[in-house]
Amino acid sequence: MIRHAAHGHLGNTLSGRTEGIALSAEGAGQARSLAERLAENPPDALQSSPVQRARETADAIAGACGLRTEVTDALNEVDFGAWTGRSFASLEGDAAWGRWNTRRSEASPPGGETMVAAQERAVAHLYETAARFPGGTVAMVTHCDIIRAIAAAVLGLSLDQILNFDIDPARISRIAAGDWGARVLSLNEGVA
Repeated sequence: MIRHAAHGHLGNTLSGRTEGIALSAEGAGQARSLAERLAENPPDALQSSPVQRARETADAIAGACGLRTEVTDALNEVDFGAWTGRSFASLEGDAAWGRWNTRRSEASPPGGETMVAAQERAVAHLYETAARFPGGTVAMVTHCDIIRAIAAAVLGLSLDQILNFDIDPARISRIAAGDWGARVLSLNEGVA
C-alpha cells in the first residue's frame, strides 16, 4: 500500500475526493523516488485510487516498472461530504469534526461516508486482490485513511485508534494477505 505523494493542499485542506489537485513539485520528486525504488523489484500489478494525486503517483511507478495502472474505486479516498475542500483551521471547534477524530467507529462526515464503510470496501478489495494474485505483489496507491483503516483491520484495532500511527506521503506499508488471513509486515516505510 502506497500513500500518494505530496500536493499543494497537504496539511492545510481536507482535499478528499476533490479533482484537479495535482502533485506539487516536491510530490513529483517523491513519486519518481518511489518509482525508482519499486523498479528494483517491480510488483506484479499496480492499482490506484481514481483521485488525481494518486493516479499521478501511480503513473510514475507504472512508467518505471513497465506496468499498466488499474484504477479502482475501492481504493478511493474517504468521501468527506460537506467537509471536502475545507481548511483544517475552519474545522477546528466543529463538534462533528471532533467526534470524527476521536470516534471514527461511530462518526461520519456530514453527507459523507462512514469510516466503517470505507474500511469495509478497502479490506474487501485487499482480499479480492490477494485471491487474484496468489503469491504475487500488488502495489496499491491510495490515501492515508484508507491505509490506516486496512492496517487497523489486520491488526485488530478499533477505527478509533487509527490516528495513533502515521502514514506519510509517498510512504510504503506492506501487508501480506491470502485465504489464511492477513498480517502487517511494515508501516510507513521511507523511500530513502
